[in-house]
Amino acid sequence: MTNPRILVLIPARMAATRLPGKPLLDVAGLPMIVHVLRRAEAAGIGRAAVATDTLEIAAAVTAHGGEAVMTRADHPSGSDRIYEALGQLDPEGRTEIVVNLQGDFPTIAPDNIRDVLTPLADPAVDIATLAAEIHTEEEALNPNVVKAVGSPIGPKRLRALYFTRATAPYGDGPRYHHIGLYAYRRAALERFVRLPPSPLERQEKLEQLRALEAGMRIDVTIVDTVPRGVDTPADLENARRALAKS
Repeated sequence: MTNPRILVLIPARMAATRLPGKPLLDVAGLPMIVHVLRRAEAAGIGRAAVATDTLEIAAAVTAHGGEAVMTRADHPSGSDRIYEALGQLDPEGRTEIVVNLQGDFPTIAPDNIRDVLTPLADPAVDIATLAAEIHTEEEALNPNVVKAVGSPIGPKRLRALYFTRATAPYGDGPRYHHIGLYAYRRAALERFVRLPPSPLERQEKLEQLRALEAGMRIDVTIVDTVPRGVDTPADLENARRALAKS
C-alpha cells in the first residue's frame, strides 16, 4: 500500500531544444513520460502524477491510466511546477513529502526512487537526493556531470556541502555524480520556491545551490548506478534498446 503522506510528481513540458516534444517520444511502444510514471508507480511509495502545462502530455498520461494535473506555462523550473501541482492535488495539506522525479528518466529503477526517501528519516534534513560514485576520468572532467560534494555521515550517505560542474573535490578519494531526483519536506519545498535565485545558483546554473546558500540541509543517498536521462537522440536510442529488452 502506498503512503498517503508521500506524493511523487513528475514535471513535464514540451520545450526541449535537442529533442522537441521529448515527453511524448515513443520508447518501446509507450510515450517516454508514461514509462517514467510507471516507474514511479512501481516504487510504491505514494500517489504519483504528472504535472504539465501541455494538454497533449496530460492526454497521453490519462489515456494510459495515469494521473495528470495541468499547471501554468510560465514556471521557471520543475520545482515551481510541482509546487503548484501540490496545491491542486492536496489543498488540505495532508502530503508531508514531495518527490520531484524528472520526466526524462524512463529507465530509472523503482528502488532508486525509494532510496531518495531514506535521509528524511532524520528530522534535521530538509531535502534528500541521490548520487553515484564516479569511476571514469571522462565523467569526472565532464561539466555536464554535476558533482555532489559532501561529508560522509554513514554508510551510503553524505551531508551535502556543495554541488558543482567542476571536477571536485580535489585529490585522492571518491567523487560522486549527482542524480537529479529530490524528496522535499513540504515546508522545505514551499520555502525553496519562495527564495530568489542565489549567486552560486546563477553562476553554476544549479538550482539546488539556492537551498544550500539559504542554510537548508540536503542529504544524499549513494546508489550503485546513475539512471541515464534522455537529452539527445543517442540517449533516446539507448533508452529504446534498454526498454525493448525489458
